[in-house]
Amino acid sequence: MKNQIKTIAFDADDTLWENEPYFREAEIEFTQLLPHLTSDEVIKQLFEIEMKNLKLYGYGIKGFMLGMIETLAKLSGDKVDTALISKIFEIGHELLNKPIILLDGIEETLQHLYGKYRLVMATKGDLLDQERKLEKSGLAKYFHHIEIMSDKQPANYRKLIQHLDCKPENFLMVGNSRKSDILPVLAINAFAVEVPYHTTWIHEVHEEEIVHRNFIRVESIDQVIPLL
Repeated sequence: MKNQIKTIAFDADDTLWENEPYFREAEIEFTQLLPHLTSDEVIKQLFEIEMKNLKLYGYGIKGFMLGMIETLAKLSGDKVDTALISKIFEIGHELLNKPIILLDGIEETLQHLYGKYRLVMATKGDLLDQERKLEKSGLAKYFHHIEIMSDKQPANYRKLIQHLDCKPENFLMVGNSRKSDILPVLAINAFAVEVPYHTTWIHEVHEEEIVHRNFIRVESIDQVIPLL
């Protein structure tokens, strides 16, 4: 990889800033609306409904809110207290207004790389929400291009690389999710660096060992710099 990379793409949620812990807190708050069931039962049902609706709603807070409403209806026997729906909207609005907390070393790393490489933010999720978080983060000034994808599959990365007029051998993706940031990038023979985050959504978990010549795992974002 050294001396090959021209374009570096960074995932956003849990790579640039904190995100997943907010969702876990919201899940726990949601389970408290159904005290006759265990937290595990509620979270399991919510996850199943989220997965069922993923192709309809995509990733993000709005889909999460709709998933909570559908879960509430299903687990309440369709006899839903409107006050509980209002509470779900409160949970969602709290998520939308969470502070943007940058992860350690992010801004220093971007400052070091800025001007030396073409930097890109490549994330998935709700367009308005991700744009809001980027603006609040203060990091937009470092990025040549912002790509907010409906999903992160090899085809999405091929489209991004073509748009950037970049070859796979000159493209590096940096992120925390093996399923979204690493495996699809390796599938198109680009480079991928995993920066693990302490909390991962179960849908993004991939526990199998990754063996690929273009894959590197680091413990912190600043360790990307000497690799280049």
